[in-house]
Amino acid sequence: MSEAAKSVETPAVQVLEDLPYDEALRCVQCGYCLPACPTYRTMEKETHSPRGRINLVRMLAEGRTDWKVVEEPIDLCLGCRACEEACPVGVPYGQILEETRHYLRERKMKENPGKGDRALAWLLRNVWPEPDRLQAAGDFVWMYQRMGPVGRWGASWPIWAEGMRAFAPVLPKVDGPRTRRRAPKVYRPVDKDAKPVGTAMLFRGCIMDVLFQHLNRLSGEVAAKFGWKVVVPDEQRCCGALHAHAGDLDGAKELAKRNIAAFEASGAEVILHNAGGCGAMLTEYPRLLADDPEWADRAAKFAAKVKDISELAVQAPDSAFVREVPLRVTYQPSCHLRNVEGVKNEPVEVLRRIPGVEYVEMEEMDRCCGSAGIYNAVHYEESMAVLDEKMEKAIRTGTDWVVTSNPGCLLQMRLGVRRSGSAAEGGPKEAIHLVELLAWACGVEEVGGAGGKV
Repeated sequence: MSEAAKSVETPAVQVLEDLPYDEALRCVQCGYCLPACPTYRTMEKETHSPRGRINLVRMLAEGRTDWKVVEEPIDLCLGCRACEEACPVGVPYGQILEETRHYLRERKMKENPGKGDRALAWLLRNVWPEPDRLQAAGDFVWMYQRMGPVGRWGASWPIWAEGMRAFAPVLPKVDGPRTRRRAPKVYRPVDKDAKPVGTAMLFRGCIMDVLFQHLNRLSGEVAAKFGWKVVVPDEQRCCGALHAHAGDLDGAKELAKRNIAAFEASGAEVILHNAGGCGAMLTEYPRLLADDPEWADRAAKFAAKVKDISELAVQAPDSAFVREVPLRVTYQPSCHLRNVEGVKNEPVEVLRRIPGVEYVEMEEMDRCCGSAGIYNAVHYEESMAVLDEKMEKAIRTGTDWVVTSNPGCLLQMRLGVRRSGSAAEGGPKEAIHLVELLAWACGVEEVGGAGGKV
């Protein structure tokens, strides 16, 4: 290089090492992600698109903007990861999002945490990882549902945000304390003389194990109908997805290690789940623990065994489906099940296998419904804008039911039915989890939307 060239050479940029700068540099700002991003479509702001957020991360790392400028766009991201599916150069947006949220959380907790920030941090570290405490929270919901309308209003008004109050009417009927605490630990194949297809560890989750325990029970019974022995180890914990989404990566790593150890001790060949958000997090343990020499290989072996209930159902013998299910349905995928775990076709194949079911594909079914963990509770208005757009597509299908594969999506779509009045307009009358349809078809239980009879 000539002396003249050296004199005009741009000095190396000093960047913050705590941010995913190298990953952000992979974005070429082409814009293919824009049509896939729900928040860009509803908010119509470049800063609320994937490429806009990535550019803000680069600017923050280079010291060209303040973290407070970046906080809102990052916080308002649904994390649906649809942009990764659309990206032609494979930008790891999920990694960028989580590591940036971790950085922002650390800065905020040091400088100016609000009451909500401190409360969420306490809940994530002291309630979500502890099944006994979660069950105690479930007892409160159970009691709340047994109150009259005046009592429910009085119990919810002082402490619940608008989003949380809105979801109270669409919560499933929670099982009583004794039923939840005496859930089966083992489900055995119906044919006791036949050798099991294999042994699966049922990942029960946190919210699933409290509000949707009937879905866990049905999952175990359905898998047993398919010939599997299913075990439910007590040692397992929350998957860590809520921690990672909130920027608490250290908490997510600790939970990952506990779940890997629980699976190894179970002797199972498969980790079976019925929640797309949990399944996606379980498959991302290798990335989460990549820098930990003791756990990296164990995480990779763990993730390779993770399967959604639909993946077992597509391989089940036809003889497992003993009853017709006379419903016209459409399917709303879990974004994380589809975009992260890569389970795209299996749920639809299962719907087409169930006798009596008429499946109608929803326009843009791969678009997020706006649930996104606790996003719909903490960013209610933004979530509803995404949901209203989704319900327009659902109503056009002319179907009776919306089938989902994640508890958050189930509640969101149930709320969507209520908000849109679609049941009265000839649109979907209710939302139902795929496991409930499978239970009906397999002769386990004739069920309907989130535990109610059809």
